Amino acid sequence: MSLQGKTIFMSGGSRGIGLAIAKRCAEDGANVAIAAKTAKPHPKLEGTIYTAAKEIEAAGGQALPLICDIRDEAAVDAAVAACVEKFGGIDICINNASAVSPTPVTNTPMKRYDLMNEVNARGTFMLSQKCHPYLKKGANPHIVNIAPPLDMSARWFKNHTAYTMAKYGMSMCTLGMAEEFRKDGIAVNSLWPMTSIDTAAVRNVLGGDSMAKMSRTPAIMADAAYVLLNQDAKDYTGQFAIDEFILASSGTTDFKQYNQPGYDGPLAADFFIPSEWVARSASDVMEHPSYNA
Repeated sequence: MSLQGKTIFMSGGSRGIGLAIAKRCAEDGANVAIAAKTAKPHPKLEGTIYTAAKEIEAAGGQALPLICDIRDEAAVDAAVAACVEKFGGIDICINNASAVSPTPVTNTPMKRYDLMNEVNARGTFMLSQKCHPYLKKGANPHIVNIAPPLDMSARWFKNHTAYTMAKYGMSMCTLGMAEEFRKDGIAVNSLWPMTSIDTAAVRNVLGGDSMAKMSRTPAIMADAAYVLLNQDAKDYTGQFAIDEFILASSGTTDFKQYNQPGYDGPLAADFFIPSEWVARSASDVMEHPSYNA
């Protein structure tokens, strides 16, 4: 398996899961364009597109940091054009950018509702559309959405309807585009973690350090994405891949390597993981703390 010479266009990616995936691909010598808004340091968030670019290059790849608001069509057009001009094309599109606000209906301002749907659902749709002409010419082309399986259980809507709608919008892009783009030889898949992942969203929005302790590191998503991106695009498409399952299918048996250093307790299942999937996990995974009742 190798991604040497492949060009990846990624939304977000200045930190967390996106950056981990970018660096894993860069180890093969991949080209990575990071399209995100974070051009200046944030008081509460680590990383910018420029620090991410340095880490990608240190890992062995070429990087192109692009200031881009995924909600702005003109900005997306310009970013895609800059990537193609720099690297000659696009082989992989990763829709990683996401806005998170798991709040109930009565506590979700419409401004926040609009942000989540514009970044998550609309952003995924638009970036996939803009990359499509270049992916058709790419080598083993893939679109990967960091989006959950479609589990239409009320438990995933009752506490955060707007957030679920926005994330499932990304998932529906996977479902529809996989069939529409099948004739073009472009794979379209979702990738989602079995457990909570230690990201800024988990620490700042979902539960702080206590939740982070029960979360795996982003490295598991990076390794899973690497396996997914090396699948034959004509055969592996329309899948809602779970990090643990796809890694297990490729021979990984040690999942504790992805735990927080020194932590050997139970892990929190991520949002949107069906109960029967939690039961199939190879690791000690419990239901998400927010849904233990």
